[in-house]
Amino acid sequence: MGAGKSTIGRLLAKELHLPFKDADKEIEQRTGANIPWIFDVEGEQGFRERERAVLEDLCQASGLVLATGGGAVLREDNRCALKAGGWVIYLHASVEQQIERTARDRSRPLLQTANPAQVLASLMAIRDPLYREVADIIVETDERPPRIVVQQILERLKALAPH
Repeated sequence: MGAGKSTIGRLLAKELHLPFKDADKEIEQRTGANIPWIFDVEGEQGFRERERAVLEDLCQASGLVLATGGGAVLREDNRCALKAGGWVIYLHASVEQQIERTARDRSRPLLQTANPAQVLASLMAIRDPLYREVADIIVETDERPPRIVVQQILERLKALAPH
């Protein structure tokens, strides 16, 4: 959360001349409801099931840049779909950076709590090893402009591409 997935994903897609998809936006479009409403009505499990279905579909498409929601890696079937779908790039941001980037964002249901810093630290402890498990590329985004991060990703992707 707050690592820059959507911003960097859009810029990367532009550089690669590929379409960009944001899994959370896709869930909202397909359900006709926003993420906070889905969490309120269906709970996190209901949202995660919708997320699984969307990721399964999007990971089968070719030639696109996909930004997932922060918790997409929690389910093993999502991790498998991501690995099978293409290169996985983990944008890592420190908890401090996440706090700074999400402080005024009211559209993040998991952070609507008295202590969002504690929530982010707990989420990081669970999610970080899972991201590292599926990632082909890991990029630090703290205090780095999105365009610099995109350039680093492009360089790393060239190294992965078959010659």
